[in-house]
Amino acid sequence: MSVDYWKESDLDSMVAVLESGSRPKGGASTETGEIPSLGGENIIRNGGVTLEYVKMVPLSFYERMTKGHLLNGDVLINKDGAQTGKVGIYRDCGNIKASINEHLFLMRAKEDILIQEYLYYILLSESGQKQIAGQISGSAQPGLKSNFLRGVVTEIPPVPEQTKIAEILSTIDRAIEQTEALIAKQQRLKTGLMQDLLTRGIDEHGNLRSEQTHKFKDSPLGRIPAEWEVLTLASIGTWNSGGTPFKANPNFWGDDIPWVCPKDMKTFDLHSTIENLTHLGLRNGSKLMPAGCVFIVVRGMILAHTFPVCITSCPMSLNQDVKGIVVSPNIEARFFAYWLFDKGQSLLKITTTATHGTKRFDMNELFAVPIAVPSKAEQAQIVKVLDETEFQITTNKTHRAKLHSLKTALMQDLLTGRKRVTNLLDRKETIA
Repeated sequence: MSVDYWKESDLDSMVAVLESGSRPKGGASTETGEIPSLGGENIIRNGGVTLEYVKMVPLSFYERMTKGHLLNGDVLINKDGAQTGKVGIYRDCGNIKASINEHLFLMRAKEDILIQEYLYYILLSESGQKQIAGQISGSAQPGLKSNFLRGVVTEIPPVPEQTKIAEILSTIDRAIEQTEALIAKQQRLKTGLMQDLLTRGIDEHGNLRSEQTHKFKDSPLGRIPAEWEVLTLASIGTWNSGGTPFKANPNFWGDDIPWVCPKDMKTFDLHSTIENLTHLGLRNGSKLMPAGCVFIVVRGMILAHTFPVCITSCPMSLNQDVKGIVVSPNIEARFFAYWLFDKGQSLLKITTTATHGTKRFDMNELFAVPIAVPSKAEQAQIVKVLDETEFQITTNKTHRAKLHSLKTALMQDLLTGRKRVTNLLDRKETIA
C-alpha cells in the first residue's frame, strides 16, 4: 500500500556506509585489550545491543583497523553463522572507543533521507527480518553478502515523520530496558536472599540470624543455626518416576492430564504443559502426582547447563526424565523447591554421562546430599520472603512482555503507514 509522501526504495540506495570489522589473529577475550570489540554475541535476539561480557582488543590493533570503528548510533547486524540477521543499534555510548569484529556489519544511513533509528527499526521489523532471511546464502556457513540491502525494500516517509516514529519506538525500547534492568536487580536480590535465608534462616522477629545474636552449631554443611537439623535428600519425601505412553496411539494423548517433560520446566510455578495425556494414556505409561509436588529433571542434555526445578499448581503426570517429589509432612514443598533452585549448579557436579552422551544424575549420590532444615514454621517464613521477591520479578516480566507486544504492534502500524504520526507533527508545528 502506497502512503502519501512515502517513497518506495531499497535500503542499499539509502545507506552511505556498510562495513565489517576484525579481531587480532588468535581472537579476543574479555581480558585481551582496552577497546571493546562487539561480535554476534553482543546483539540481542529481539533487538538491541548488550555490552555484558564484551571482548576486548588492544588499542594498537584498534588504531590499525581501517574499518569497523563504531560511532554512536551505528546500526549493527549479525552477518553470518546460526543467528544471521540479528539487529542492534549502538547508542547512548558517548565517546567511548569501540569496534566490531568480522561477524558484524555496521551501517550508516544517508542522513538527509534516512535517520539511523528508523533504519534500525525497519531492519528489526517483521517485514525487514523476512527480507533479510531471503538474502541469506550458504548452507554450511549461512551468511549475508555486502549487497544484501538491495533485497530489503520498504516505503520510507519524510525525515520528520521518521524522527517521530523512531521517537515513539525508542520510548518503548527505553521502558523495556528499564524493566529488564529492574528484573536483573531483583533476581540478584533474590539470589542473595536465598543464600542467606537457606543457610542462616530467619528468627521469630523476621530478622536474619547471625552468630553474633543467635546460637549456631557445627554440621557437615558448616555452621548452621542450632535449631536446624541435617537430613539427606532421600529422607525429604517420596521420589517418583514417570514415563512416556506410546506416542503413536492417539487414545493416549488428549486434553485431560498435564504431562511434564524437561522442555516444560521453564518457570518455577508450573501451570501448564505442551502435551497432555488422557486417563487411558496415564494408565499406560506415566504416573499422576498431586498438586504441590516438586519436580526436577534428572536426565537429559539440558543437565549439561541447567538444573530445572518447578512446583506444580495442579495434579500432573511426568515423563521418565523427571522426578516428582511428594515431601514429608515436616517439609514445606516450596522451601525444598527454593533450596534445589539455589543449589542447582553445585548439584550438577554429581551428574554423569552415559555412553550415548546423555547427562543423568547418579541417584545414589543425589539421595546422599545433605540439606539443613529449619522448623516447618521457619520454612514458611522463608518461603514468604522469597515468594514476595518472586512475585515482584514475575510482575515485571509480565510488564516486559506487554511492552514487547506493544512495540511489535506499533512497529507493524507505524512502519507501514497504517497509522500515521502526522497529526503529532502538525500539533508540534502549531505549538512552535
